[in-house]
Amino acid sequence: MSDEDDIILSELDDEELVQQMFDDLYDGLRDEIMESVNILLERGWEPYDILTKALVGGMTIVGADFRDGILFVPEVLLAANAMKGGMSILKPLLAETGAPRVGKMVIGTVKGDIHDIGKNLVGMMMEGAGFEVVDLGINNAVDAYLDAMEKEGPDILGMSALLTTTMPYMKVVIDTMIEQGIRDDYIVLVGGAPLNEEFGKAIGADAYCRDAAVAVETAKEWVARKHNQKSA
Repeated sequence: MSDEDDIILSELDDEELVQQMFDDLYDGLRDEIMESVNILLERGWEPYDILTKALVGGMTIVGADFRDGILFVPEVLLAANAMKGGMSILKPLLAETGAPRVGKMVIGTVKGDIHDIGKNLVGMMMEGAGFEVVDLGINNAVDAYLDAMEKEGPDILGMSALLTTTMPYMKVVIDTMIEQGIRDDYIVLVGGAPLNEEFGKAIGADAYCRDAAVAVETAKEWVARKHNQKSA
């Protein structure tokens, strides 16, 4: 990023800067996003407001265009990387202030499956929507999911599979959760190319998500429903 870009960003008023951040996120400009986050912090913005109004606001546009086929995976990965740049500045500040979060998700690819692009994209988009995400990586056995849920206390368990041979392992995880009496404590979302809605229902998942944008929308709906039930 040139000094000239620095000057341009710093000369924008707050509303213009947030709009520029939407554009920069859309274009995957990590350095510009980090600079803009720092400018807003210097102007006295609360970290949580920068997260929700600028970063989440911008990624919502990215998610909608990805869902509608206007943006594609490489472009969304660039946008998510730019968002992560901004988050690297905000995360420690958010932890200090105890800012509220939308929800928390543990996500991982199931045992026997080493594919992670789809999972990574879901994780990035979820972070972009304001969720805290714990990524377990690939090839996760039942114990890895159970240990993470006990340790992290998430709202959501997300499982991914790209092979028809590994899909059934999702049911192994869910059945184990039922046996241990913890199934109803978590929202279970599943996804991956060979899956469909019928499969999700058959294995006892709460929802099947066909892509990262749908995963974000579905997660928001289920978490809101869960919180409403708790407060009722």
